[in-house]
Amino acid sequence: MQSRSTRSGDSTADLRVAIERTGYYPEVVVDGVRGAVGGEEVVAFYVHHEPTIERDEVRRHITVAVLTPTRLIQVHTDEHAGDHLLPQPYTSTSSEAVALTAVKSVVVTRMTTNPTKGPSLPAEAVLTIGWGGVSRIELMPAGCDDAECDADHGYTGELLSDDFSLRVSAAADGKDAVLGLLDFADALSARTRPV
Repeated sequence: MQSRSTRSGDSTADLRVAIERTGYYPEVVVDGVRGAVGGEEVVAFYVHHEPTIERDEVRRHITVAVLTPTRLIQVHTDEHAGDHLLPQPYTSTSSEAVALTAVKSVVVTRMTTNPTKGPSLPAEAVLTIGWGGVSRIELMPAGCDDAECDADHGYTGELLSDDFSLRVSAAADGKDAVLGLLDFADALSARTRPV
């Protein structure tokens, strides 16, 4: 697992190096990212390579988030075993580009251990970005304060928008991965603040 973020130097070249460093089908991932970025300047990026265990197999996937002057781009590549349509192992790469003006929320959660001992590096960070492309409703039965009440109060719930979410921990990904995600979140927040 390797993660990296940058906001200085030749960001396009740095992005390619970060993708190649993961060793996860770099040509396929770079091709998907290049197509999605479409020649725009890379302002910041974050690369997160993560293996998952599926029964008795290890499957890997990579998420690349790219910030350009006008868009937030996410590219995700998974690997798959062969199936009845494609008998050989294959990858699938999906990309989504969102205008920065469409980003409605950038939520950053930092988990810090031993907070009574003063400032320290976060042990984990979660970045959740919403732009309204995916919404979900969480419903639960409504109730009242009367413990004896058995009336049907209907349902209550929340409409949540979390189009993109990424969680990184120092224990699993390294402290640089956590700091990199926070740097990317800072860059995105700076570009999406109201004028």
